[in-house]
Amino acid sequence: MHDELFRLPAVVARYREGPYADSREQFLKQAYADGYSPSTLRCIARALLVVAQVVHRNGGSISAEQLKNTLFWHIRPSLTRRRPPERTAAIFFHFGEAWLRIIGALTAAAEAPLQFASELTAFSEYMRAERGLSPVTIATREQQLRWFFASLSSQVQSLGEVTFGEIDAFLQSQARRGWSRSSLHVLGSTLRGFFRYAAHRGWCRSYLAEDIDLPRLYTLEDIPRAPTTNELDRALEATRSDDDPVKIRNHAILLLLIHYGLRRGEVEQLTLDDLDWAADRIHITRSKLRRPQCYPLSVPVGEAIVRYLQRARPRCSHRALFITVNPPFRPLSGDSISVMVKRRLTNQGVKLKRLGAHCLRHACASQLLEAGFTLKQIADHLGHRSMNSTRIYTKIDLHGLREVAEFDLGALL
Repeated sequence: MHDELFRLPAVVARYREGPYADSREQFLKQAYADGYSPSTLRCIARALLVVAQVVHRNGGSISAEQLKNTLFWHIRPSLTRRRPPERTAAIFFHFGEAWLRIIGALTAAAEAPLQFASELTAFSEYMRAERGLSPVTIATREQQLRWFFASLSSQVQSLGEVTFGEIDAFLQSQARRGWSRSSLHVLGSTLRGFFRYAAHRGWCRSYLAEDIDLPRLYTLEDIPRAPTTNELDRALEATRSDDDPVKIRNHAILLLLIHYGLRRGEVEQLTLDDLDWAADRIHITRSKLRRPQCYPLSVPVGEAIVRYLQRARPRCSHRALFITVNPPFRPLSGDSISVMVKRRLTNQGVKLKRLGAHCLRHACASQLLEAGFTLKQIADHLGHRSMNSTRIYTKIDLHGLREVAEFDLGALL
């Protein structure tokens, strides 16, 4: 398999002479059968060789945590760069861990059980079934709670033993790492919500949640930043293509985000069944409204989706609208959508503190406000549950503020 992936004899020899050559070869053959492209197979081969060398030096076995920490020092692109690219590290760890499991070299000690795992699972189910929170919100809160559990002393064996001092120390440690007031407020709210639920279940004292102090936030203190119309036009123009499948797909996604102000998770959840071509409608599952919304399918968006379906979408059994271009085919994730938007805007020279799919939602709201739509109409279009989420856009109504500033008050004096 290696001689099919690499041309230089010296390179092929290095891969064949490395540790565990036979098992690495079998893993590559299975990956080839699964439909991975040659470029991805070459990346897998390099990852397996590095992991094999690490495990060989480690005595034939290694834990997942040891592997993750060691890989950072074996795949650095240069001596001046302290850490490898996150995507490279993730690929090496993903395929390396899968291969180690097959050959039995991944020690059981790597799978240290998460403290309070059962309580976290129950809280996640409560957020999903009772609160109706979106999967992205639930996943974010789960990760924040895992960080907090990891910060606790090993002597803490139950939630009843957790003290306010430990919660406060965790929040202060995140503040020293550079977390903003708004991020700390979200983190503290997650902890407060969890301990309220824990008190209701009898796992801890009831007053613990109420003692958590949150940073003070002021109503409408932040201003949503969004790309300008010219910047959006340049990003759309850069993805306009008739033969590049990636550009065709990304162009349709960008139009959906800009025209309808969708969240990345709402684009991820779109399926082929959500498109009603007979009535020119598109059905959006609004995660926070807990119900679908029906929108007229605009001509530019409809044409972009048709072009994607005809020229770029792979033929597969998935019903999700947006699919990865290269095999193995799978639905495009919300994270991938945000990364794509960030790259497109960065390439166009957009300078914003936060670049991603959500800034296009702000751009949609700003354009609707400038066009003269009311806050109620904008809230309905964006799927806001509360008007408080829409009022923040009144701070960027520069046209209206300019009219007020130019109004002549001489007759009133």
